Amino acid sequence: MKEISIGYTPTKKQQMFHTSTADEVLFGGAAGGGKTAALAMEACARCLATPGVQMYLFRRTYRELMDTLVLQSRRFIPKEVARFSASTMSMEFYNGSSMKFRHCNTEGDRFNYAGVEIHGLFIDELTHFTKTIYDFLKTRLRAEKRLGIKPIVRCASNPGGIGHSWVKERFVDIGEPYAIHKERVYSEALGYARERSVQFIPSLATDNPHIGDDYIFELEGKPKALRDALLLGRWDAFEGQVFDEWRDDPDGYETLKHTHVIKPFALPKHFRLYRAFDFGYARPFAVLWFAVDEDDVAYLYREWYGGNGNNVGIRISAEEIARGIRKIEEEAGESGVIGFADPSIWDGSRGESIAGQMERCGVYFTPGENARIAGKMQMHRRLSFDDNGKCSLYVFSTCRNFIRTLPALKYDAHRPEDVDTAGEDHLYDAARYFLMARPVGQKPPKRKKRVFNPLED
Repeated sequence: MKEISIGYTPTKKQQMFHTSTADEVLFGGAAGGGKTAALAMEACARCLATPGVQMYLFRRTYRELMDTLVLQSRRFIPKEVARFSASTMSMEFYNGSSMKFRHCNTEGDRFNYAGVEIHGLFIDELTHFTKTIYDFLKTRLRAEKRLGIKPIVRCASNPGGIGHSWVKERFVDIGEPYAIHKERVYSEALGYARERSVQFIPSLATDNPHIGDDYIFELEGKPKALRDALLLGRWDAFEGQVFDEWRDDPDGYETLKHTHVIKPFALPKHFRLYRAFDFGYARPFAVLWFAVDEDDVAYLYREWYGGNGNNVGIRISAEEIARGIRKIEEEAGESGVIGFADPSIWDGSRGESIAGQMERCGVYFTPGENARIAGKMQMHRRLSFDDNGKCSLYVFSTCRNFIRTLPALKYDAHRPEDVDTAGEDHLYDAARYFLMARPVGQKPPKRKKRVFNPLED
């Protein structure tokens, strides 16, 4: 048999990706690490290894698909091995396997794949996808026993994008990079649980010997947030991040310096307590509790988030939320809590207002100020550090959803001064109502004491 050469020599990091035994793998985290080529060649290798398998390779848009995954696949895979069909958008192998190139531009596009059988799911630039699309595509993973294979998920991505928050939580925050982390998944239908494994393999441009120095210098010249994300693979900094001053530094949890996240402490009785609320049903609702000290420093000490981590609400009524709020505060022995909420909950044009329903359950709010830009500026001011590394808004480390979602907020492409409302902004919105009720301004400069001069008139 004629030996066919493929002009692909994997880097050390790419080799780690190809040999991973995890069920789900995220590769990359920075630009230029050879992510797209690794995805294409991993799909190719699996097609060659097992006749009759179907590997699905996704980008968010058709144009991106053609410019990346299709281009790389046609570059490396010889025609003697497989032929590309433009009509079916697939690479057909002579052993009956295929690489299918697909896109999923809108949320509704995911249903185009409702009936397919995916043996290997490959997604490039995963942070461009919502968790809803990702979770749905994973439901298409299945394989007949005769194939003798286990379906896998292989993804690649840079930080940033609409899915930044959930991708970071799923792959980066789960634990140490390179390690394979296991989770137990229970099946009610089968009546037993099994382990599923997840792995994050970082790869930087400096890990790729095929990248020229000019590319590195180009990234070095980018604005700090973009440079840190694309060159250093930092997941806490990305282009378009609204609150790039956000810091979560465990070294400051007890000193309260140069961090916004701190270790919880018992609230002194003289602190004033506040509650902020953003209603949601199909989307998550958010309830935040703040305490304010005598220096007007605010502490977010509790959260209740009605979401499942997928920007989807848990669909409970206003009365149920109110009863939950009342129960939480009563069990904590709290009274006299002042509440602020989205003014839209007082809309009674289609029956009893949400505010009215909650009042019947003994939970009261005052309409919050909904000036979005002013609220955003209040957040910036509260987060800013003074010369001693102190700020005027701290967040208890137990408020995990707020900590997860606030730094992931991006600017709106059409309203460049505002937060993109397509993101998971519900906790931020609730916080805005509180911040506008307790606004802080620029501290006036200290007036110099006039020194008496007897020679002056």
